[in-house]
Formats: sequence, structure tokens, C-alpha cells
Amino acid sequence: MSQPQRALVTGLGGFTGQYVAEALHREGYEVLGTGLHAPAAGGAQPAWRHFELDLLDSDAVNRVVRETQPDVVIHLAGVSFVGASDAAAFYRVHVIGTRHLLAALAELPRVPRCVLLASSANVYGNAGSVPLREDAAPRPANDYAVSKLAMEQMAQLWTDRLPIVIVRPFNYTGVGQPSWFLLPKIVDHFRRRETAIELGNLDVARDFSDVRSVAAAYLRLVQCCPAGKTFNICSGKAHRLEQILGMMEEIAGYRIDVRVHPDFVRSSEVKLLVGNRARLDAAIGPTEWIPLRETLAWMLQTDTPR
Repeated sequence: MSQPQRALVTGLGGFTGQYVAEALHREGYEVLGTGLHAPAAGGAQPAWRHFELDLLDSDAVNRVVRETQPDVVIHLAGVSFVGASDAAAFYRVHVIGTRHLLAALAELPRVPRCVLLASSANVYGNAGSVPLREDAAPRPANDYAVSKLAMEQMAQLWTDRLPIVIVRPFNYTGVGQPSWFLLPKIVDHFRRRETAIELGNLDVARDFSDVRSVAAAYLRLVQCCPAGKTFNICSGKAHRLEQILGMMEEIAGYRIDVRVHPDFVRSSEVKLLVGNRARLDAAIGPTEWIPLRETLAWMLQTDTPR
């Protein structure tokens, strides 16, 4: 019997990492993950190994890569919250940390057959036309987006030695996403039957996906590995914030008072972000994308954290 292929997932303990690991495991991969901290004790033990790893420690990165010898790599580790205050951390983790990983992978006697790097649709910024295609000129509007674009550019130095696929996920959500993100915050208010909610910029529209759809797309990309290409990961539909609030009011069965809090308003906010996923569909085939309303209902009905 042949050995299962090994998949190394950085940032395994994060919101996205858990869903990606489950998708890989269901497909028969041996899942190996990294994170800054070991998983919390107690509860069901996951079906994958975990390595504590700081990507800024190049020697440690080399050790883990040599020990795991992955067949495929999905690099998710990063600073996920766009509004985080430590701008320097974006550049350290996204650029230097990713460089350490690529350098270690390139030194393996047998390099992985696919290395997927998670960038962000935030690199597009306030682009002039939508829906956005992958060849749209980047216009990053904050340090998070600049650091992700810098990561993409740095990765080009390794494309002659590694089969790299870059993904630019648009907004996505699901059970287990921290409540400081917009949709989990909204869902949590409705779950607790709050009468009012304080939000920031209301005049925004986003392309939201279900994390399970995103994980499925990542799996199919590492399976076919269209190396050297960049892909939008998106639903192709924009939802205005007022539409999302309306969906939640219908699902929960009551109306909520929406108030703007000045501290939550970002001056560099991207107003409209919606993607074109034609290139993705051409690479992996048409896929079913879970509708946002179904995602919101799933989140509302799931009281316990993942």
C-alpha cells in the first residue's frame, strides 16, 4: 500500500487552517501543521501532527521542513486582522517569514510538487473597476495589503525552484472566526438578541465566501497545481453591509438598531471589493459556492466555538 501524501499547513491552528486541514484529511493526505503555539489540551485529538514554529526563526523553519518532507504546502500563517496596530509585524511575518519557508523548501532533496501561498484581495485596494481580475493593477491601501503584495513579489525569486501558486482570497467567514471580524461580530449580536450594534464604515460592499468553499478551492488547487499563476478566491458577488444586516434580521426574526462608532471607522477603508473567479473556475472546474445566507444561518445556529 502506498504511503499517503504529506501536506504541510502553516498556521494550522488558525481559523482557516482547521478547515483546510479537514479538507486535506478527508482527501487522504497526512496533515502536518505549524503554529506559534501548541493546540490547547483537552477535547478530541486532531488527526494531524502539530509543530510549534516561529517562521521568523530560520533555523527552526529548516528543521521542521526537513523533518516533514512535505509533498504539498499550504502557507496560511500570517497576521490576519487588517486593523492590527503593529504594522511592522505584517512585514516581518508575511515577507521575512515566507522567505524563510521558501528557502527551506527549495533546499529539500525532493521539493514539494505544489506550494500554495495565501496572499489577499486587499492588494487591489480601491481599484477603478469591478469585478476585479487577477491582472488588475494593485493599489494597496494599508500596511497589511502592502505586505501581502511584497510577499507576492518576493516569492517570484523562487519560481524557478518551486512550483508556487498564489491565491488572493476575498473576504470569507464561518464558524470559529474571531468576533473582532465583521460578520462574526454581527452574528454574535443576533445570537445574544442584542437590541443595538456599533459598527464602523457602513458604506462598504464585500465579496464574502464561506470558509468551507475556500478550503475546497485550496485543496483542488494543490491537486492540479497551476504553478506560476495567481488566483482570486471569491464568490463573484458583492454584498452591501445593509444587505447582510437584512439577511440576519430575517434569519433571527427581529430588527437591530445600527449605530456608527467613530473608533471603528477606518480612513483607508476599501469601499467596494468584489472579484472575478473565471481563472479559478478554468483551473479547477466550476465549483459550488455556499451562499452567504446559508453561511450566516450556520454561524447563528452554531453556539459553541470550533
